[in-house]
Amino acid sequence: MARREFVVAAAILLDSQGRVLLVGNDWQGYGNVRYTLPGGVVERGESTLDALRREVKEETGLVITEVTHLAYAVHVEDRRRNDRAVSFAFHARYDGLLNPRDPDGFIVEARFFPAEDVESTIPIPPLRDPLVNYLRGRPPGAFYSYAGWDGRGMQPV
Repeated sequence: MARREFVVAAAILLDSQGRVLLVGNDWQGYGNVRYTLPGGVVERGESTLDALRREVKEETGLVITEVTHLAYAVHVEDRRRNDRAVSFAFHARYDGLLNPRDPDGFIVEARFFPAEDVESTIPIPPLRDPLVNYLRGRPPGAFYSYAGWDGRGMQPV
């Protein structure tokens, strides 16, 4: 199996009520929707922040007006799947109205969730736990390392 390595940029976008924007992904096209932050893979030759702006626009219709800070970074080294992913979640400000137009066809919904619902809405520990910690007040800039997508061997730093 070929090794997959990728860098991901994701946005933490809050509305005026403090709710966080999540997108519903149907990655495999079988109706198994999983919620995540808007964002995606940084393409070859693209900067991380350019990818962030592009992915947010595609997945939500919103325009990033300001990236305020790096909220956290996550490294997942999954030997079972032969994957390595490094993702950066940025707190950002935005403008516009929700209008997802994902060219890949994976995004089926974009909506704001109360912060207290994030833990029960996002099923994948490396996608969920750093966001929950950030929304609960953990200072920006935290780094998380996982041995797999199921949350094995989590080591927050």
